Amino acid sequence: MITMRLMRYGAKKRPSYRIVVMESKRSCQSETIDVVGSYDPLKEPPDIKIDQERAKRWLAKGVQPSRTVLSLLDRTSKPKTTTD
Repeated sequence: MITMRLMRYGAKKRPSYRIVVMESKRSCQSETIDVVGSYDPLKEPPDIKIDQERAKRWLAKGVQPSRTVLSLLDRTSKPKTTTD
């Protein structure tokens, strides 16, 4: 089964994550099929960059996102409201 999940990179105690598409049975640091975006939880507000077109294409093919990736996709797909 192919999944969309987070892959950790960055320095010690300074995590950053890539949102990747890969085989579910592979280890977290093995070869990926595609990189869909990135997530930096240490910035305020957290920096989430996702290529929506790529993510939608993979989800249409039946890729299963992890819970965390699903919540990140929900956060980025909602329209941002501005108050003036």
